Amino acid sequence: MAFFSGYKSTVFIWFLVLSACGSPKKTEKTTIGMAEAKQKAALTKSIVVAANQTKKYLPLLKGQSVGIVANQTSVIFKNQQGENNKDAEYVHLVDSLLSLKVAIKKIFTPEHGFRGQADAGEKVKDGIDLKTGLSLISLHGKNRKPSPEQLKGLDVVLFDIQDVGVRFYTYIATLQLVMEACAENNVPILVLDRPNPNAHYVDGPTMEATHKSFLGMTEIPLVYGMTIGEYAKMINQEGWLENGLKANLSVIPLQNWTHNSPYSLVIRPSPNLPNDQAIQLYPSLGLFEGTNANAGRGTEFQFQRYGASFLDSTQYNFSYTPKPNFGSKHPKEEGKVCYGKDLSRISQMNEVSLQWIIDAFKSATDKSKFFNTNGFTKHAGTEKLQKQIAAGKTEKEIKASWQADLEKFKITRAKYLLYD
Repeated sequence: MAFFSGYKSTVFIWFLVLSACGSPKKTEKTTIGMAEAKQKAALTKSIVVAANQTKKYLPLLKGQSVGIVANQTSVIFKNQQGENNKDAEYVHLVDSLLSLKVAIKKIFTPEHGFRGQADAGEKVKDGIDLKTGLSLISLHGKNRKPSPEQLKGLDVVLFDIQDVGVRFYTYIATLQLVMEACAENNVPILVLDRPNPNAHYVDGPTMEATHKSFLGMTEIPLVYGMTIGEYAKMINQEGWLENGLKANLSVIPLQNWTHNSPYSLVIRPSPNLPNDQAIQLYPSLGLFEGTNANAGRGTEFQFQRYGASFLDSTQYNFSYTPKPNFGSKHPKEEGKVCYGKDLSRISQMNEVSLQWIIDAFKSATDKSKFFNTNGFTKHAGTEKLQKQIAAGKTEKEIKASWQADLEKFKITRAKYLLYD
């Protein structure tokens, strides 16, 4: 199939029609605060996401039956310079493509669903998108990989989801399974790249093959320092798809972005990552997901604090009480006073920090109940980290044990980088 060749890139500049496309209704639940977005606008003004580069990918979709893997972050910015209009600063990619007469046949949705409303881990059902009438096929319900029947009749699958660069953030697992299904069924896949706000460093324990799960599909570090487009190329060329298959993959790259470019997300990538601070702390505080302590779920400061009722209250001058809220119907330690630390003012992170989980473990009144061993191993990607913390190893000692694997990964990673 000559899908990715033979087209002339002569698409009329279409941005004038965006006002007619409409934009998705934005709520406080899915949109990061406008004040913060405006404050960060100057940092992102020159960066152009792939979705905004319509001339590069529209010719690949015209006349094709298209499936799209998308969620609330799959948008085209009305003003790519980063200026925000409170009424219409972006249009959803699906709405834009439909207005341009692209034949979208179905939408595949990841964890949290198409509109980003479901709790972490909550199963998402198939359905119909009320706005467009398109079929929604959940990849976080009865199946996590598109079936041959679901791909039948599609000429191409388009993937456009905002990632945050952490191994246990499940969008990259969805990417890998979609690529695998496309390879098995001879359907080309086109990835629209987006910046990774945690792409400026590589750190954390490397996953071991014996602990493969939806929280870690491949043997990569906790923070891998790649965009989703770069990572797709790595998956494909490193033989990580089942039976060594290779997908017919194309990536539309970013413009004016480097791995050290600051990038502020206007839209929550998932319900419990409400702002830049949560996103940068997520690699470190996400490890609490494998414990019985709370990492801010059930508050308005998700992944910006930690605590538990079973931490020694005399060691802390900060406390909070988790309650059900958007994105967390039943948070850990619900209704209990949690003693811990507020990290909402921590400066930029350039590493995975273990200081907070080590602190919490040391302060636990019953250490035997601190870890959810299976869950912690899946998040860490190894059994070693729990054992090291329990044995009283220092952060410096633990991080030294990661270095050989990190250096090996960086050599492999370098082959697939699209940006400085």
